[in-house]
Amino acid sequence: MLDWMVWTLPTAVFFICIALMLAVMTIWEIRSPCVMRKGFLPIPTTRGDRLFIGLLVAAYINLAFLGLGEVIMEWLELSDEPSLWISVVVSAAVLVLIMRRG
Repeated sequence: MLDWMVWTLPTAVFFICIALMLAVMTIWEIRSPCVMRKGFLPIPTTRGDRLFIGLLVAAYINLAFLGLGEVIMEWLELSDEPSLWISVVVSAAVLVLIMRRG
């Protein structure tokens, strides 16, 4: 069924982390309802809003990294494409930044 998609370990970790975040956020929201606040994002947001925005940004970072892998390989004169773990770490860092300061 999923033969069309290349499932690598970084891809699986990325999707497992998203599922875990959604579960934790649901439990957190039930136990402690959040309030709107304004951070560096140009709109007042709740925890759920910041998670959604952060996940979108993380997805775009990963897609850009996948799309530019060969270009990065040529620019840096690497023998192989850079590891997908780089984009997973960058995505996680951006998500944490948006959740804490957004």
